Amino acid sequence: MPLKFAANLSFLYQDLPFLDRFSAAAQDGFTGVEYLSPYEFPSSEIRRRLDDNGLTQVLFNLSAGDAAKGERGLASLPGRESDFADSLERALEYATDLDCKRLHVMAGIRDKSIDRDRQYAVYRGNLEIAARAAQDAGITALIEPINDKDMPGYFLENCRMAATLIAEINNPHLQLQFDIYHVQRTDGDIINQYLKFAPIIRHIQIANPPHRFEPDNGEINYPYIFEFLDGEGYAGWIGCEYKPSAGTRETLGWARAFLSAKS
Repeated sequence: MPLKFAANLSFLYQDLPFLDRFSAAAQDGFTGVEYLSPYEFPSSEIRRRLDDNGLTQVLFNLSAGDAAKGERGLASLPGRESDFADSLERALEYATDLDCKRLHVMAGIRDKSIDRDRQYAVYRGNLEIAARAAQDAGITALIEPINDKDMPGYFLENCRMAATLIAEINNPHLQLQFDIYHVQRTDGDIINQYLKFAPIIRHIQIANPPHRFEPDNGEINYPYIFEFLDGEGYAGWIGCEYKPSAGTRETLGWARAFLSAKS
């Protein structure tokens, strides 16, 4: 099965208003989209853009909380359980409206004023709730380790920690979001990391260090990785969560083998 790529509309086509990015992505041959947050817009408006352009809604995040205060997710934050529950409910409503089968549950930042085990217990408890809710909705909740260089103090540190949580919770509706950029910056050894965690990987994202540019502009040999993933029979989506070094369309040369751009 050919690899499937989703345009991340929070990163790509930033010269356009958000709702206009859907048609731009479709014009360039993408058949799926993802983004960080849809909540600024009514789900009906987004649904119309998806339908008009024949796009699949692949993934979006639960609310990250108050970004101005440095929040990067709510799931691990003691005292914010009610806020997390509200964000989960809202995300599930959008997921239903958009027929989206994957939600990224952001962990949040390590709170050094409390014992780490306490924060872990809060995180695990909220993930158990998210997994059950995802199961009821027929979708999958995903957790993604984020490297400490880009997001200092992010609570979910690496794939090993994610795998431990997934095993402890033991619900097939909680799985791993494998971001190759973050894995490279955290542990490296991407191929062996993938092989180790492949049974729980349900979504992949890509960008190229050191600058988080497009796949053919950086230190990672993405043609090799794409060939490897194809050989492994990876059938999920690959989200293009990178910062184009120039205009989005001008930096899609790497994708010509995978996308069928419209004339």
